[in-house]
Amino acid sequence: MIAVLIIAITAALVLAVLSRTIRIVPQARAYPIERLGSYNRTLSAGFNTLVPGIDRIRAKIDLREQVVSFAPQPVITEDNLVVHIDTVLYFQVTDPRAATYEIANYLQAIEQLTVTTLRNVIGGLDLERTLTSREEINAQLRGVLDEATGKWGIRVNRVELKAIDPPKSIIDAMEKQLRAERDKRATILTAEGLRQSQILTAEGAKQSAILTAEGQRQSQILMAEGQAKAIDIVFTAIHEGRPDPELLAYQYLQALPKIAEGQGSQVWMIPSELTKALDGFAAAFSGGKNPARPEASNGVVPQPGTAIGRG
Repeated sequence: MIAVLIIAITAALVLAVLSRTIRIVPQARAYPIERLGSYNRTLSAGFNTLVPGIDRIRAKIDLREQVVSFAPQPVITEDNLVVHIDTVLYFQVTDPRAATYEIANYLQAIEQLTVTTLRNVIGGLDLERTLTSREEINAQLRGVLDEATGKWGIRVNRVELKAIDPPKSIIDAMEKQLRAERDKRATILTAEGLRQSQILTAEGAKQSAILTAEGQRQSQILMAEGQAKAIDIVFTAIHEGRPDPELLAYQYLQALPKIAEGQGSQVWMIPSELTKALDGFAAAFSGGKNPARPEASNGVVPQPGTAIGRG
């Protein structure tokens, strides 16, 4: 019974010693080790051994990239406006020994350094530049933080401004300005559209007038060509037919009733050539004799080249 108790106690002691001697470090972790109170080495991922009672783990450092978001901080711009800015920081521990022994609390130190740097950067910018220069602000913050945290064994990968909140009065003024700007652009676009429409309408009217004038010109040219062709045909027919005076007199007699029907035809002239033609025409019907001219009802015989009036 005593022997069993001794064996059990011995086994428990062995297990306790082994548990303090063997250390399994997970992946992406690092354990700085102190031996008799001073830094000795850093355990990497995998199987590691310690000297019980002499070595001890000082801290357990996460080597993965970490993300930390800080509460909104009031910052005064160059034009004396207070804005609240939320920041997001991406960092990674590159030296577990420096992160353990160079700074007591690196998270708190990074937060305070971020707030101080942010106030320095924003203090040199007005509100408009602050709202439109996020990339520039991020680059300046990252440069200052990375340089300051390098000696702590920490690398700052990215700094992002999550939100920039101006005062409510400024937000209202900005909304009014944006609304006025949108109305101005809408008015300009409407005027531009109306101007373009009027230009297109004028161009259409111009083209229509040009086409109408061109059509009238072509029509007049064709009519003139037709009349010229008709006159040429009549002229050719007359000269080729060689009409005698009797035919001309007959055509004139046929045209006289139409001349007399006109309202303005009160007086018309009888050319002397026509009287000669009428004499020949009458002689042709009387068998070649030239009868005496009949006297008019009023006893006046029309003389060649005289004018005859109507009522």
